[in-house]
Amino acid sequence: MQDAVVIGGGFYGTAIAIYLKRHRGLKTVTLVEREPGLLVRASYNNQARVHNGYHYPRSFTTAFRSRVNLPRFVRDFPDAVKRDFTKVYAIARRNSKVTARQFERFCREIGATLEPAPQQLRDLFEPRLIEEVFLVEEYAFDSTKLADWAKRELTELDVDVRLNTRVESIRRQGDGFELECDDVNNPVLDARYVFNCTYSGLNQFAGDFRGTRTRLKHEITEMALVETVPELREFGVTVMDGPFFSMMPFPARGLHTLSHVRYTPHSSWMDEPGADPYERLNRYDRATRVDRMLRDVGRYFPAVYDARYVESLFEVKTVLVKNEGDDGRPILFEQHPASHGLYSILGGKIDNIYDVLEKLDAETFVSSSQTHTVLGTGK
Repeated sequence: MQDAVVIGGGFYGTAIAIYLKRHRGLKTVTLVEREPGLLVRASYNNQARVHNGYHYPRSFTTAFRSRVNLPRFVRDFPDAVKRDFTKVYAIARRNSKVTARQFERFCREIGATLEPAPQQLRDLFEPRLIEEVFLVEEYAFDSTKLADWAKRELTELDVDVRLNTRVESIRRQGDGFELECDDVNNPVLDARYVFNCTYSGLNQFAGDFRGTRTRLKHEITEMALVETVPELREFGVTVMDGPFFSMMPFPARGLHTLSHVRYTPHSSWMDEPGADPYERLNRYDRATRVDRMLRDVGRYFPAVYDARYVESLFEVKTVLVKNEGDDGRPILFEQHPASHGLYSILGGKIDNIYDVLEKLDAETFVSSSQTHTVLGTGK
């Protein structure tokens, strides 16, 4: 029997597998990923932003946690974090849910650095539509470098990594669980603990697991990749908070992502067992809406008209229904009430990993190869 099986090889799944082996003393850990590589789905396809709180003026808790987590993320993953670019937030004059004055007060409350942008940056925006432009401290991450980190750590710690493998069912068995996989050579895994880090696939298992108590909603999203003019290559912009779009560096490709509150989400639906969101994505037509993104963004930020569209990344984005109407992006951390040792974990932002690890620090784990309790000390 394995001490733990982690399902899902994104950033959360790999980081949790590493944490369990390095910090919690579990001797045998298996990581199962349905794709042929690690960090190739949402960890790669979503916008590569390391948040510093600015994005969430209507959710103090989410904003403050970002402020706390960002320096830890920069410390732990310095080679994967891109810091050498200028980032601005601009506040729209009309239909914004926050004014410039409110945004300034919010940033003071969470302790986020903020200052008026110099005139040469303000000149990039249409003054009739933009109330104020601020210089901020916010970064981007390179998911391919995070994947390299994960591979090195997993190899060093002798974590059993099984790619191209899908867990199909989870059943309670004695003091642990039996997992059935689609791997004909190794169809069954036995584990004392199971960590379900499958993001949009959290509730897609047969067997005894009846799904998360927290309701989930899925979206098919389009993240456009564009090549900017040379003078904007080290520049990132977010306009908020009603007319809402971002153009951010995407270090994994040396391009920029372009996202838009109206055109990035293509469709949405409520999560339900047996309806695999990734199968729905596979069947989706994937017709780009980049022309509409550029047309609307250009009204506020005319420099975007000079960008060259390269391609679009389509992915499933999953959010908690309870936070659908606000800026909140808390983690989902649930232990199945009838199955002690089975955890479902979902995070809306990459830096939320520290919130997960703090939750795991409070849990007690026992290695099946040992007779004593192993307590965590944190990451």
